[in-house]
Amino acid sequence: MTSEAADRYRRRADAFERKVVSVRPDQWSNPSPCEKWTARDVVRHIIDMHGVMLRPLGRSLSPAPSVDDDPVAAFRAARADVEAVLDDPSLAGEPCETFAGPMSAEQNIDQVVSDDLPLHGWDLARATSQDDTMDSEDVERAWAVMKAIPPELLERFRTPGAFGPGVEVFGPEAEVPEGATLQDRLLAFVGRDPRWRP
Repeated sequence: MTSEAADRYRRRADAFERKVVSVRPDQWSNPSPCEKWTARDVVRHIIDMHGVMLRPLGRSLSPAPSVDDDPVAAFRAARADVEAVLDDPSLAGEPCETFAGPMSAEQNIDQVVSDDLPLHGWDLARATSQDDTMDSEDVERAWAVMKAIPPELLERFRTPGAFGPGVEVFGPEAEVPEGATLQDRLLAFVGRDPRWRP
């Protein structure tokens, strides 16, 4: 029996993987809504974050093709490494020190890379002209989380480099018209322009 967090991760990873599989070879260098990142860089970031989730456990990503050679195989290998942690109760429950304080490996995965998958799935879909509709459950859950972030932490999230060189968590909040969908409001909150097109 898997946990709710493991099931949520799998569902989101499945959705992200479908988008990675659907990228045409000529689209990998397309610009993405994340300034300075191509479509390939979005996948690279997600894979790198899978590695970050393993680090507190003394683990690292298994040998796999690079995202430059085979983005699909690279993502599948990274998700298998994280799923191995989620499927092992002793590893999933392992305590981790994180910037948000101590939590279990499972909670860290759930709150970081799992929560990242729908947002970066939107980036990848928008960069490569795929359906960019996010799961409504994920949007509502993320909106509730965003609205609960304390102002001082939110300020750090919006400060480039606050969590390390080159790390930018959120951009400045974008403007959306009154009556915008919750998905668009969420994207704007984290610094995306919902109207962005390549």
